[in-house]
Amino acid sequence: MRRARVKKGDQVVVMAGRDRGKRGRVLEVRPREGKVRVEGVAMIKRHQRPNPAAGRGGGILEKEALIDISNVQLIDPASGKPTRVRYEVAGDGAKGRVASGSGQALDRE
Repeated sequence: MRRARVKKGDQVVVMAGRDRGKRGRVLEVRPREGKVRVEGVAMIKRHQRPNPAAGRGGGILEKEALIDISNVQLIDPASGKPTRVRYEVAGDGAKGRVASGSGQALDRE
C-alpha cells in the first residue's frame, strides 16, 4: 500500500477511461484499495428497495463508482492543468504537498 497523494476535497481530472478529461471534487479516498470516488465521474445505477422503517424510498439511484487512483491527477492551482504531486519539508519541519509543475502548495491551511 502506497501513500495516497490525493485527499478528500481535492480538485482532480480523470486521465483514463470513459470519463477521460472530466474534472471533479474527490468525495472519498480508499488508499488500501487504491481507489477514489470523484463527483460526477463513473456514474452507475443502483436499484434500491424501499425501507419504510428507515424512511427510505425505493427506485433507481445514480451514484459515483470507485475508480483507480492511478487514473486521476490533481489540478495545479496556478495553471489549472493536471500535475504530479511531491512532498516538501518546510523549515519548521512541516511536511506538505506541492504541485510538481509550478511548485505551488496544495494543502489548504
